[in-house]
Amino acid sequence: GDPYSYLKKDIVWAALGLGAMLFCAMFDYRIYAKAAPTILIISIVLLGLLFTPLGVTRNYATRWIGVGEFTVMPGEIAKIAAIIFVAWFLSKDPKRIRSLTRGVLPLLGLIGVYFGLIILQPNLSTAITISGIIIGMMFVAGLNIFYLVGTVGAGAVGITFMILTDEGGYRLKRLTSFLDPFQDPLGDGYQVIQSLLALGSGGLFGVGLGKSIQKTLYLPEPQNDFIFAIIGEELGYIGCLVLIAVYIILIWRGTHIALNAPDMFGTLLASGITIMLAIQVVLNIAVVTSSMPPTGITLPFVSYGGNALMLFMGSMGILLNISRHSAK
Repeated sequence: GDPYSYLKKDIVWAALGLGAMLFCAMFDYRIYAKAAPTILIISIVLLGLLFTPLGVTRNYATRWIGVGEFTVMPGEIAKIAAIIFVAWFLSKDPKRIRSLTRGVLPLLGLIGVYFGLIILQPNLSTAITISGIIIGMMFVAGLNIFYLVGTVGAGAVGITFMILTDEGGYRLKRLTSFLDPFQDPLGDGYQVIQSLLALGSGGLFGVGLGKSIQKTLYLPEPQNDFIFAIIGEELGYIGCLVLIAVYIILIWRGTHIALNAPDMFGTLLASGITIMLAIQVVLNIAVVTSSMPPTGITLPFVSYGGNALMLFMGSMGILLNISRHSAK
């Protein structure tokens, strides 16, 4: 009954996120290294709590824990926890990454733990994102190219096996629906078709801010995963290009901070945050444009959702703090 309901809630979360960003910007990033193992354990415990009565199920997925209106997404917390732990683990002994037994296998084991707990929700997109973040950080730290190829290959085989052995073929349908969504316009292809219609309707300059037709019950949950399609409809191709340019600048600045960090922990921490941002931007836009199967990945800073917004803004605060400590 309130057309500004999402806006009001998001303003509150944005204000809290701004506070988190300012706090993390002033908080010396090196302190996270001391608490890294504890942060990792807390994130795993929170993922485990999803399978207790505290777990909240929405749209056939149990991704939240909480009571009443207050909920927390352990999957979002797991992303930043993984980044902090891997940055600490690899910076404590930089030679670890060159050892299969002391560096590569323990981190692959960590990927397995996170992947297993998150896929049970089920939430394949977050599981893949966390795996990509950890592998990306391993590459930045100096992972042997043969180990990298082997790791990515093993992951691809594992995901393919999960898709092919899925009961009911739900994952396979989602995988193939993007190839020709118009084959099943009222089923698996419906959301992608509505997204493409929104982008096509926008043309070069869009129909005007707030004048989207597709968000009026045609495109399900337009404020979340498919908000980029609404931006394309209202602001057009030019609006999409401007938004993508802003993301590219942000990713470039994150890379710049990582390259100029005063120590290896700072380099890996900044790299992990930047990789997380880049992966989510690429995956979200690819899904909306029917370039890959639907994954349920939010568009950073834009999609509706308090947990993700606060954690991304807090992560930007960490980047700012690393930047403050960088050599002139």
